Amino acid sequence: MSGEIFVDTNVFLYALDQSELRKQAAARRWREELWRSRRGRISFQVLEEFYAQVMRKWPKTREAARAEIRDLLAWRPLEIGSEVLERAWLLQDRYQLAFWDALIVACAQITGCSYLLTEDLQHGQRFEGVQVLSPFACTPESVLP
Repeated sequence: MSGEIFVDTNVFLYALDQSELRKQAAARRWREELWRSRRGRISFQVLEEFYAQVMRKWPKTREAARAEIRDLLAWRPLEIGSEVLERAWLLQDRYQLAFWDALIVACAQITGCSYLLTEDLQHGQRFEGVQVLSPFACTPESVLP
């Protein structure tokens, strides 16, 4: 398999979360491999959610979260505009998705990703060219060449 991988917020959060070490290790492995391969994609929605959740859960890590976000700007995050919003609404209606999940799927599609790395949707599920991967059900080596 090949293709770009859109990464949902929860993967970045688990990479920091010391309360679930197995998930933390898997998330870090994915994050490192996506940096190495340069195949990771995100949106500003992901960065905003990441920052908001870090501030809620670990407020003392503000500067580290900001540094992580500054680094992730190298992934050229997609801005949420009218095209993304319209596609998200179509996906929401067609697949009965929660709006925020539909927005993430729309971003993955618009950025040309083959995969969406998230734990919020069913592993293996497909949305018009985008396949959902759970970061805890597969490894980067099983997906990336």
